[in-house]
Amino acid sequence: MLLTLEQPDDRWEVEALYDLCFAPGREALSSYRLRDDVPPVRGLCLVARDDLGILGGAIRVWPVRVGGTPALLLGPVAVHPTRQGEGLGGRLIRQVLSRAEDGGWDRVLLVGDAPYYRRFGFEKLTGVEMPPPTNPDRVLGIALTDGAWKGVGGRVTRWTPTEPA
Repeated sequence: MLLTLEQPDDRWEVEALYDLCFAPGREALSSYRLRDDVPPVRGLCLVARDDLGILGGAIRVWPVRVGGTPALLLGPVAVHPTRQGEGLGGRLIRQVLSRAEDGGWDRVLLVGDAPYYRRFGFEKLTGVEMPPPTNPDRVLGIALTDGAWKGVGGRVTRWTPTEPA
């Protein structure tokens, strides 16, 4: 699978993959309110295609603020059911984390299953409040620079759409 930057023409195919992989009503989740009218971070949204150009996976990343401090909100990440178990989700996540670090970002958070994301270095964040009704045990983060989460806490809020990400 070849990982490339998501292009505008990929949008509807990626959305269809997300619809296939996630429960109906996924856009009603509180994390989607943080994404409303905020463009994803250029250079961090990736697609994975096989040698025939068939979409096998996708990942998107959004800028947010945690108590006023810049952070990245990773997700959604999805792998087509026919490609699951091949390590594609892990490749997408690792590539995004590497690109985010190279791009000068210090911290990444997500809402997800700790047993899965722990292998990439994510840990439960305490003192970081996602909009309700998010389960606080599913709010995970990773520091891309030493101590990046130290002293960072509070509500996760939307990035101002006029700010460059």
